[in-house]
Amino acid sequence: MTLSLEREIKPEIIYPDSNGQPMAENTLQFEWIVLIKENLECLFANDPNVFVAGDLLWYPVEGHPEIRVAPDAMVIFGRAKGYRGSYRQWEEGNIAPHVVFEVLSPGNTATEMNRKLQFYDRYGVQEYYIYDPVDNDLSGFQRNGGGQLAVITEIQDWTSPLLTIRFFLTSETLELYYPDGQRFQGMMELRQNWEQVNQQLDQANQQLEQERLRAEQEKQRADRLLAKLRELGVEPESI
Repeated sequence: MTLSLEREIKPEIIYPDSNGQPMAENTLQFEWIVLIKENLECLFANDPNVFVAGDLLWYPVEGHPEIRVAPDAMVIFGRAKGYRGSYRQWEEGNIAPHVVFEVLSPGNTATEMNRKLQFYDRYGVQEYYIYDPVDNDLSGFQRNGGGQLAVITEIQDWTSPLLTIRFFLTSETLELYYPDGQRFQGMMELRQNWEQVNQQLDQANQQLEQERLRAEQEKQRADRLLAKLRELGVEPESI
């Protein structure tokens, strides 16, 4: 009886929340990861059933903690927002990330990126985008009718079918646009814009205050004129 119970006890499988690797290898890569992830958060801020994450380990297969990857950014539709130490697909309605982003650094090798493409292809990603900020190179993949991730040949001025954001590659950098045409912005740029808007509001309030004071002065002059006319026995209605 004791031996039978011992056979039924299975060791606990550990799915680490960290792979021991840094989120980014340099400041440029980090800035791009944050830019993409935070703006995607803003894009779906009002939809409670879109989960956006950055540098979060994704485990697609239960019982196999060695099968994992941490996309720089990923978007999953149909999953609630909220804290996660990792994305364990079997606990998430078996829904794979729909869209993933990778931002390259000089340390990324062709072999590594090919392995990631095969991983995303095998485990159900629908759209996959890779940006190299050093060489200003953008590439993308979309799942085709045959069920495979295929290269997006016309990536310039491309609009993601799932995210509805637009990719525009200039001669110097990648620009990403919201569906309403607003460009993705980083924290510093948002701060500058916020300060500029505040300055404009302050100027508008000052102008309104000046106009209020002028209107009050005009009313006071009109009241004095009216009082003077009445002193002379003239009623304004009779003029």
